[in-house]
Amino acid sequence: MAANAASQGTECRKRYNPLEEDPEWDPNLPYGGKVYLARRKKPDPWHVRILEGMLLCLTLSFGLYAFFYFENLHFHVTHAYAWMGYDSAQHQVGQRYLHGKGVEKHQERAMEWFRKASDQGHPHAAYNLAIGHLKGIKTDVKQGEAHDLIRHAASKGVKEAHNVMNEVCMKGGCNK
Repeated sequence: MAANAASQGTECRKRYNPLEEDPEWDPNLPYGGKVYLARRKKPDPWHVRILEGMLLCLTLSFGLYAFFYFENLHFHVTHAYAWMGYDSAQHQVGQRYLHGKGVEKHQERAMEWFRKASDQGHPHAAYNLAIGHLKGIKTDVKQGEAHDLIRHAASKGVKEAHNVMNEVCMKGGCNK
């Protein structure tokens, strides 16, 4: 019986040899020496093909919209960044409202966006807000604040602000 158990133990410990069972086994091949053939792909169901077609049409439509209405698209993207609080985007939205690029011209809204950007320290927005106030556009600039806005813009390197400081503000024109 002990001999029988010993013979069973050797059978249990026998290692797997793929050459004995599978004549196609080649140890020189990757993935354990067996080649797996590609299976034939099943065709996509009809609802997947419809979804792919709709996505293709949507992509082409967006591309045409972006090509023919770039200014409008650029305004909306910039407007989204402005709402997130980026001062450069707020200034850009103000510029677009002021000049009517991609959106209907609206000077008072432009001044609101210039105010938001200048409150964050944007020098060009501060300059534009002060000049808009001096030109008579309705703003929320207090008396004497235009001079401070132009001084801030001039200190940050806005060339036009230096000219206004020397020509207008020195003669008392910024104290409206």
